[in-house]
Amino acid sequence: MIKYLIHKEFLQNRRTSFMPKIIFIFPIMVMCVMPWVMNQEVKNIRVDVVDIDRTTQSERLIRQIEHSNYFIFNGQKSTYQEALKDIESSRADIILEIRDGKYLIAANAVNGTKGSIGSSYLSQIVAARQPITNSQTTFGANGENQFSILNLYNKGQNYKVFMIPALMGILMMMLCGFLPALNIVGEKEKGTIEQINVTPVSKWAFILAKLIPYWLIGLLVLTVCLVLSWLVYGITCQGPVLLIYLLAILLALFFSSFGLIISNYSDTMQQAMLVMWFFVVCLMLLSGLFTPTRSMPSWAYLTTYINPMHYFIEAIRTVFVRGGSFQSIAHQVYALLAISAVMAVWAVKSYRKRNT
Repeated sequence: MIKYLIHKEFLQNRRTSFMPKIIFIFPIMVMCVMPWVMNQEVKNIRVDVVDIDRTTQSERLIRQIEHSNYFIFNGQKSTYQEALKDIESSRADIILEIRDGKYLIAANAVNGTKGSIGSSYLSQIVAARQPITNSQTTFGANGENQFSILNLYNKGQNYKVFMIPALMGILMMMLCGFLPALNIVGEKEKGTIEQINVTPVSKWAFILAKLIPYWLIGLLVLTVCLVLSWLVYGITCQGPVLLIYLLAILLALFFSSFGLIISNYSDTMQQAMLVMWFFVVCLMLLSGLFTPTRSMPSWAYLTTYINPMHYFIEAIRTVFVRGGSFQSIAHQVYALLAISAVMAVWAVKSYRKRNT
């Protein structure tokens, strides 16, 4: 019985004109476009320089800023007040004043991220040109200061390595969460679900027939994402690929169950989409996908304990970037399994067959 129901779902999806396009074009667009734009690096920061000292050292510093990939050198100003007018009129983002061997950095913090990160970049350039005389300085054989930075993971500090695993989670969430929910509500609107309700098809058979096709589609899309990550960016999974699929299956189970629950309590496709989107946005923003969860207020951080997206993001980045084993992500796997099981039981219990 369930085999024929699954076959019916595939036929129905194939006859819907937009479904094949979403299934194949959506992941390609996400993987080929989003890693370039979902980037928290700050570039093209316009800098005004007020150089009162006019020394050789200050001239070298200005040349270094001018040739940096992060800054746009706006030119030198004669006074700080003149540079401040550029800040007030949004023609500049940061002012660097050099006076008596001291450096003043003033940033426009209307855009807090650009102001803080831009000031940090400029501070690093300035600090790198200053002699260090404290007791913790390490000296080489020739008496020069020696510095060594070792990046254990993502050695090139490529932001795409950080974002690609998260984008895989977003795709699984969209395909395995939204599509089953909209499918069931769409059948409610058309009235075809009533024809299923009066048949001897069990709840489990009906629900599995609705979810299994989208699980298979999600795993196919995940495979496409892994291939595109390798072909387009040269980025491959550092850990066992099977763990990536295990995490994807657990996340798909949660979101498909969650979408089914919403569809059970919704009467129209618009209602289901709005409710689903509300929860999905909250889960994404509170998961650590874009920003570290430890930066959240303590009350907001407590939500991560019941947020399956948080466990998925932590686990997939551990496997994909760090090359972690199952022991490294056992806590996240068990948490995902528990949350997904609870949602699956709720989804089945909330579905009611109503006879006509």
